[in-house]
Amino acid sequence: MALQVNLVSAEAQVWSGEATLVVAKTPEGEIGFMPGHEPTLAILADGQVRITRPDGSKVIAVAGDGFISMELGDELNIVAGNAQLAA
Repeated sequence: MALQVNLVSAEAQVWSGEATLVVAKTPEGEIGFMPGHEPTLAILADGQVRITRPDGSKVIAVAGDGFISMELGDELNIVAGNAQLAA
């Protein structure tokens, strides 16, 4: 099982694909999402979004000023005012 992840900024789609784990920062602290996570709506704070792909590789983005939406069917949408992949 995997999450379908969509990370978008106000200007463009930054990353889209499957993941086994996504960790993002909220005002209350970090939150992790795995397949089967309950539906969630949270504020996205400035910080790293760490995505672990099914093959174990990692994708790191810097994002903030937005929200995170975990939907039924293992779809995770991260909508940020600003976001970019880390170098």
